[in-house]
Amino acid sequence: MKGLTIFTSLVLIVCALCSFLPANDEIEIYENTVRLHVLANSDSEHDQSVKLSVRDAVLGEIASITEGAQTVEEAEALISANLGYIREIAKKALAELGESYDVNVTLSEEYYPTREYEDFRLPAGKYTSLRIMLGEAAGQNWWCVLYPSLCTSGAKTGETLVKTGFSKDQIEILTGGEEPKYRLKFKILEIFGQGLGE
Repeated sequence: MKGLTIFTSLVLIVCALCSFLPANDEIEIYENTVRLHVLANSDSEHDQSVKLSVRDAVLGEIASITEGAQTVEEAEALISANLGYIREIAKKALAELGESYDVNVTLSEEYYPTREYEDFRLPAGKYTSLRIMLGEAAGQNWWCVLYPSLCTSGAKTGETLVKTGFSKDQIEILTGGEEPKYRLKFKILEIFGQGLGE
C-alpha cells in the first residue's frame, strides 16, 4: 500500500512538471527564431565599448544578408553561408579600433534564459544563435533577435512578428500579453536550463 502511495505521488509530480514543459506555441517560437549573441573580450569599459562597435559594424551587414529571407530556414542558410564574411567584418572593425585579438563566429544552438526587451520577451530555452566571440569572450554579452528582424531600433515588433508568420497566441507570449502561467513556465524552464550553461 505504501509503495502504491509513493508511485501515485510520483505520477502526480511528473504530471505537474509536464504542464510546465514547452507547448507547441513556445516550441515554434524556439524553432522560428535566430538570435545574435556578441560576447565581449572582457568586462573592462574599453572591451565593452569595442563589443558595441563590432555589433554596430556587423548588424547592418547581417540585415542585408538576411533581407530576402522568407522563412527561418532561409535566414539560417544565408547566415551560415556568410559566417566567414561576418567574421571579416568583425575583424575589420577590431582592426580599425587598434585591437588585435581574434574573432570566432559560429551558428549553433544555444541556451538562453528568459530575456526581457523593451516591448517583447523571449522564453528561456534553446535557440539557433549566431555567436560572435571577441578575444577571450569572457565579458558581458549583447543579445538581440536577427530573425524575425528585431535588432534595429526602427523595427516594429508586432508588424515584424505578423509578417514573419507568428500566430496571435505566439505574439501575445512574445509581447507580454500572455497569461500569468507563462511567466511561471518561463521561470521553471530557466531553472531547469541553468545546468545547460549560457
